[in-house]
Amino acid sequence: MRLIGRVNHLKKVGLWAVKLPSAYATVVRRTLSCLAKDSRGLPGVNESTEQIEQREAFWSTIKLARFGMNITSNSLLGVVRFITVGKFIALFGKTGIGRWLLLNFPSVFSLGFFRKKGPTKDEVASATFKMWFVGQGFSDGSLASQGNRKPDMEIITRVMGPEIGYLTTPIILVQCALILLKERDNLPKGGVFPPGIVFGPTDLQDRLQQNGISFDVISKKTVYQNGSSLQF
Repeated sequence: MRLIGRVNHLKKVGLWAVKLPSAYATVVRRTLSCLAKDSRGLPGVNESTEQIEQREAFWSTIKLARFGMNITSNSLLGVVRFITVGKFIALFGKTGIGRWLLLNFPSVFSLGFFRKKGPTKDEVASATFKMWFVGQGFSDGSLASQGNRKPDMEIITRVMGPEIGYLTTPIILVQCALILLKERDNLPKGGVFPPGIVFGPTDLQDRLQQNGISFDVISKKTVYQNGSSLQF
């Protein structure tokens, strides 16, 4: 990873990136904070013994982590556009007249990313999304307690699917709703929770894969202290 100001060049996936100031990272951290309180996850309303074992087995494989999110582009110019749009929103969003300008001339101040009419059906049908996850950690938990040790494992995964707003989001919401209907006894009694801690042990990932959203492990490798690596 090469750092130029606030812009990262992610050589591993061939993309330029800048930090995305959104709620995504906060939601993930809230999920992990729930797990930190109870490593077995949240108990269901009326779980069977088999379901309890399944839930605890699932969460035993999840480790606490630091999480951050970037928005990426194939080119440095694309990232510059992201930053420029962010500056416009931050500047004009402070005043009433500024917000009026943003709402009435979105294509101007978003440099073409957004427009009032929204996308056409053909544009939605042809669009896709891709999310990369680059994780670094330790092959042995005891290594993490050694303050001067660097992570010796790296894994890169990818989530892909159809257009993320009009197609993928409804797919996810519908499948979550079906799980709520079908597996109510296995889910928490109620309250306000991040989705990860609720749906983690369910078959949501399998359901999404059956509906056009793919989850792939791109690479997994051991990183040695001298900088060399072994991929497998």
